Amino acid sequence: MNKYMRLRQLLVARKAQHLYRRPRITESPQQPVMQVNGKTMLTFCSNDYLGLANHPTVIQAFQQAANQYGVGSGAAHLVNGHSCLHQQLEEALAEFTKRERALLFSTGYMANLGLTNALAERHDTVYQDRLNHASLLDAALLSGAKLVRYAHNDTEQLSQRLATQPSGQKLIVTDGVFSMDGDTAPVQALAALAHAHDAWLIVDDAHGFGVLGSTGAGLLEADNLNQEDAILMGTLGKALGTAGAFVAGSADLIECLIQTARPYIYTTAQPPALAAATLASLKIVQTETWRREHLQHLIQVFRVGAAQLGLNLMPSQTAIQPILVGENAKALAISQQLEQQGILITAIRPPTVPINTARLRITLSAAHTEQQVELLLDKLNQVILL
Repeated sequence: MNKYMRLRQLLVARKAQHLYRRPRITESPQQPVMQVNGKTMLTFCSNDYLGLANHPTVIQAFQQAANQYGVGSGAAHLVNGHSCLHQQLEEALAEFTKRERALLFSTGYMANLGLTNALAERHDTVYQDRLNHASLLDAALLSGAKLVRYAHNDTEQLSQRLATQPSGQKLIVTDGVFSMDGDTAPVQALAALAHAHDAWLIVDDAHGFGVLGSTGAGLLEADNLNQEDAILMGTLGKALGTAGAFVAGSADLIECLIQTARPYIYTTAQPPALAAATLASLKIVQTETWRREHLQHLIQVFRVGAAQLGLNLMPSQTAIQPILVGENAKALAISQQLEQQGILITAIRPPTVPINTARLRITLSAAHTEQQVELLLDKLNQVILL
């Protein structure tokens, strides 16, 4: 068979199953109203939860640092790519999260790969929630350790499976906020299990960092878990509006990652200007508490309105508010109809979510107004009643 025939068959099958995806082309900054594919759209699909991706102070910090340090870092952190701005950001993140140290990675995917592979080896076992992000699953598979999955947020099942492991190190790995459902992990119960079984607990708080907790330090802050309870992985390209990720934990953990984490060792460091922008963004997170308060208000406005319309909301109290549809074709059709009405919401389909659980993934931002949320509800009512 011609080697390209298999590729063509795969593409044909994806289209037939309503699973084909195409990138949209944006011509404006990340903000509620954007130019997308040449059209003005009110968007509810960005992870820019605090509206910082286009903040003038963050932009200015990036520009000034680029003028001083240039664009590229030029090398890996352990060669000569680790600037004083990278160092300042790591120290600021450690202080903010109340951990001894923090380590920057270029992406959250790379942070998860580096962290899990540094802690798990062939004779160890990694326990993962069924709904964990793909990067966490890939990290476990690449580590060579045994991967054991437990039902979503089912700590009783996890406890039973932990008890049957005869030997080797144990890692419990979970999303903090589940990216396609919007609910949160029972991290206090998971921490108790980790302590009881002498296991590591790793929490990927990509969608909670910056948003949850009294200061915005994330789900672990909200549930009062300290450095000894859980290792924190947080991303910078969502609520903080920039790019990259970090791991925060004990000094020994971070030093171990510096020595062994391949995605850290063998990757060119992020541009120093990104570190400068993130430092500016982090300061805004700490000082402009109204952003988190406004976001929480919008979440409640949306949930109350959606309930009144009888929409099939999933049980989320975070900025991720999915509406369960079920069929791929139906979810895609609703998304397309909303797009025709000037509302951009992504239809999430397998393999991102389980089969027959296609959904509209609505994400809210502190940059949205209450009037924009009310307009969204009105358009949803019109389209879903069609």
